[in-house]
Amino acid sequence: MEKYIKIIGDSYYGYFNYLVNEMFYPSLHNYFWWLLGLSVGVWLLEIFLPWREKQAIFRKDFWLDGFYMFFNYFLFSLIAYNAISNVAVELFNDFLGLFGVENIVAIQIESWPRWAQFLLMFLIADFIQWNVHRLLHRVPALWEFHKVHHSVEEMGFAAHLRFHWMETILYKSAQYIPLAMIGYGLEDFFIVHIFTTAIGHLNHANIKLTYGPLKYILNNPVMHLWHHAKALPKNMPYGVNYGITLSLWDYLFKTDYIPHEGEYEPLGFDGMEEFPKTFWQQVTYPFFKKKSNEAAE
Repeated sequence: MEKYIKIIGDSYYGYFNYLVNEMFYPSLHNYFWWLLGLSVGVWLLEIFLPWREKQAIFRKDFWLDGFYMFFNYFLFSLIAYNAISNVAVELFNDFLGLFGVENIVAIQIESWPRWAQFLLMFLIADFIQWNVHRLLHRVPALWEFHKVHHSVEEMGFAAHLRFHWMETILYKSAQYIPLAMIGYGLEDFFIVHIFTTAIGHLNHANIKLTYGPLKYILNNPVMHLWHHAKALPKNMPYGVNYGITLSLWDYLFKTDYIPHEGEYEPLGFDGMEEFPKTFWQQVTYPFFKKKSNEAAE
């Protein structure tokens, strides 16, 4: 137990120092400033090349989404995620140690070209995310958490980062084991993470962009708008266009849906009028919703 308490303490101390360095010492490997730069860049595209010209520059819930962006990518890790994940990894490794397993790396890729290593990691991570995203829509208990993201009523770059903190735990937990078995570490994620953040910002932005023939590979704002559409096709009642960065999986598994451009298509979900409007109410909603459902039963 003492070992795990030390891990928690070191995690808080280490992440606090990391956050301070991120904010006050810009560098090419500084994610805070990359996120800020990407956000400002995509927002400028929205201002000067808007798809929905009637939509305000400071659209509905602009500042709420801005807070979600800072909370989900920085504050949540300081509050809990970094410590929890470090303890979870240690517990998992200790569990494997009970069976005499000290190294779970199953595929050695050190000899591969660097670009091939990144490509494999990106494809595996994105496919895992695509499947987790489908589960968020299909499993009722998980959908209660995912509703936070789908409560967006006007698309803009910061809507990309309006999501419940539980999604971070679900996505990262699902990714950890397969990527660890291939030998990837956290430092390998930086370049891929910057790329996926940029695509995610663009997917939610108020700009018309399809990438031409690359639309069958990369997710894009026109395609992703239909993922947020309130009205779903009858043959796909759980959702469409689950792609995170890649649209490829949706076309392969027949979950793609773009009936028309949908410029002013209503967004959200049934019953959204009753969904909470503030940050605190939204992040606590799934837990109280679950209790109320259990009481009703």
